[in-house]
Amino acid sequence: MSDKGLAVVTGAGSGIGRAIARRLAEDGFAVAATDVNEAAAKETAADIISRGGRAEAFVLDVTDRGSIERALEQALARFGELKVWVSNAGVSTMNHFIDLTEEEWDFNLNVNAKGVFLCGQVAARQFIRQGNGGKIIHTASLAGKRGAVPFLAHYVASKFAVVGLTQAMAYELAKHRITVNAVCPGYVATPMQERELAWEAKLRETTPDKVVELMLGETPLRRLETPEDVARVVSFLASEDADFITGESIAVNGGVYMD
Repeated sequence: MSDKGLAVVTGAGSGIGRAIARRLAEDGFAVAATDVNEAAAKETAADIISRGGRAEAFVLDVTDRGSIERALEQALARFGELKVWVSNAGVSTMNHFIDLTEEEWDFNLNVNAKGVFLCGQVAARQFIRQGNGGKIIHTASLAGKRGAVPFLAHYVASKFAVVGLTQAMAYELAKHRITVNAVCPGYVATPMQERELAWEAKLRETTPDKVVELMLGETPLRRLETPEDVARVVSFLASEDADFITGESIAVNGGVYMD
């Protein structure tokens, strides 16, 4: 397995983040598997190592600049030069718009939008110090392209922010040979989605199975997305094949939303 340098993945403890971390390790990167949940991050790192990859777990809270900087410093000391930063960590809650609380709004915006901003600054500054360019990849969402989704107004706002920030960062950082792109997953089978299915079923006064039927009905490819579907696109964006792509938010949703 080749050594392509360091890739940092936030929210790597489960779901899409774990799949991204695993795939980047398979591609030859040494992976800093970071998460606010240390035990989950360690599980991901151990899984990668068991498959012959290089990885270490680090605690990282994307809402705390000091935490981000400490995790990166530790990862650099362990694995050397930063090559790829994946801001994947995200949260969600669900509620009717008129019932949303400020706490729900702040929680979603702090992690999903402010977290991408803070991580992007820390990563970009490191790439500029190194002087060799780099790649920043964000996990946005179908909800960052289409606002017509139920019970997720605050989440939609946070993910539209990620899509816009992706473009702004790409424009400013291009002179440093730093590319910035995003992936926009759709209905992905993850622990987060399992929670959302229960919430949405309750809000719709139906069952989780009925909600899944609605999702499949919106998906031309007629299956739920897997974390690996997303990880493959991140792998491409992290590769040399994507060196001339920047500012893009790529829909990875089985055709639910086409642009």
